[in-house]
Amino acid sequence: MRHPSVIARRVAAASVSLVLAAGAAACGPKDNDANGSQASRGDSTPHRGGTLTVLNRNPQQDFDPARLYTTGGGKIPSLVFRTLTTRNRENGAAGAQVVPDLATDTGRPNKDATVWTYTLKEGLKYEDGTAITSADIKYGIERSFAAELSGGAPYLRDWLIGGADYQGPYKGGKSLDSIETPDARTIVFHLNKPEGEFPYLATQTQFTPVPKAKDTGTKYEGHPVSSGPYKVVSNENDGERLVLERNTYWSAATDAERKAYPDRIDVRSGLDSSVINQRLSASQGADAAAITTDTNLGPAELAQVTGDKALASRVGTGRFGYTNYIAFNPKVKPFDDVRVRQAISYAVDRSSVVNAAGGSSLAEAATTFLPNQKSYGYQPYDLFPAGASGNAAKAKELLKEAGYANGLTVTLTHSNSKDFETSPEIATAIQDALKKAGITVELKGLEDNDYSDTVHGARTEPGFFLAHWGADWPSGGPFLAPIFDGRQIVKDGANFNTGFLDDKTVNTEIDAINKLTDLDAAAARWGALDKKIAGQALTVPLFHPVYKRLYGKDIRNIVISDWDGVLDPSQVAVK
Repeated sequence: MRHPSVIARRVAAASVSLVLAAGAAACGPKDNDANGSQASRGDSTPHRGGTLTVLNRNPQQDFDPARLYTTGGGKIPSLVFRTLTTRNRENGAAGAQVVPDLATDTGRPNKDATVWTYTLKEGLKYEDGTAITSADIKYGIERSFAAELSGGAPYLRDWLIGGADYQGPYKGGKSLDSIETPDARTIVFHLNKPEGEFPYLATQTQFTPVPKAKDTGTKYEGHPVSSGPYKVVSNENDGERLVLERNTYWSAATDAERKAYPDRIDVRSGLDSSVINQRLSASQGADAAAITTDTNLGPAELAQVTGDKALASRVGTGRFGYTNYIAFNPKVKPFDDVRVRQAISYAVDRSSVVNAAGGSSLAEAATTFLPNQKSYGYQPYDLFPAGASGNAAKAKELLKEAGYANGLTVTLTHSNSKDFETSPEIATAIQDALKKAGITVELKGLEDNDYSDTVHGARTEPGFFLAHWGADWPSGGPFLAPIFDGRQIVKDGANFNTGFLDDKTVNTEIDAINKLTDLDAAAARWGALDKKIAGQALTVPLFHPVYKRLYGKDIRNIVISDWDGVLDPSQVAVK
């Protein structure tokens, strides 16, 4: 789920809040908020039954496992689609772990992690009672290569032998030979390079089993065949209204992760964010048993909620591995001089930036590019100490060394979108701070689509702009590699290596870490690499967001993991 312009290729679609639609995790029955505590509201024991209502801004489009991005395809898809592995559904850091789903374990690698073998659990069935086989998973992956079903994560095309040239099963009925199914419960993947994090990739919806006989191509999203606890009974206006009911052939004995308490789930989208929060706040009728999977509380709304004890008890707080930062293009003067980049790093006032992002309840100051979570390999450092409000004196000293004793004028590109991330509020806070260091900042705001196209085009990328990134899974690999691996520089297309860094030692270390199947050992090395790269001052980390979401008064068993930092409907019970 990395989101450059949030979402451009990773998460799903529209600003921080959709990023959140990515999938969380948990383990019930518990009745916890994001901090592991629960306000006492009558019977807190989760019960089976009832209807869960989901109120969202964005429709659940492309409800086909081949086309979905983010782990498990997001919150709602993970109720219908099971994959080889999945997120550990527990609160906090424990939820950042990968665990078995359809498979008996998280995968068995060969010595150099180029071959991964999985065995399916016994007794797995689709919604029609037929058995789920390894051939179905192979076919589900193969169809994700078809051009007409594009949109999912690109890793399989990059990692599987023959993946770069494979066009899917629809053209000539060809199979992808690097995926073997020696029997109905065994599937083997052959990779073109070592990938110790393959178990994380196996959480993506492209690993959802699809029975070939039921595949209807681009029409499959209307009624995909369920392997999870719920099946689709209605899908209106391309996901604007989605109704799910129990898959009677799903067995909890084969699924330790999804609790599936409600009998029915009614997803209603296309709503304004203020309307969603008003309805959740009032909790009248069906809204009392409602949640949202894509709408946060903004600063003004949070201030109102905080003053109401009853409402405050219905706010889930979570943290997702995500960083908002300043990006430099060192090909553009004066940012080709590392001293200028360092000067800006020292001059930044993170306190004012955090306030512009909604305050300390919604943003935490960042001095590292990696998120401040263990699973990413976070190691605290601050190479250019600016203090809470910036170090203008040190910035002026560096500018003088760079030949700008009288200061300089630069242009900061930002988005006009009111997302409290790359928006005018953040840009203005930076402008004010840099003025104290003798740097005059002229602001250039672009509409959201223009902003994304401009900053992610190798030929159009400005020298100084606001950016953000979130990982596809909780590890340093999908966080650092797209931004700093020189081999991922894209000259014609969406480029995320904004600093155009192509450092052989960095590339070599990325390859070495990717070979590790000991994820704790890998995390430590990602953290060390983060600090090493930071010395080149190609980015200025600003803050990590904190997510606040309101839920209805009859919602129970709130579990929020560090995988994506938001409430997981697979754990929710209604009163």
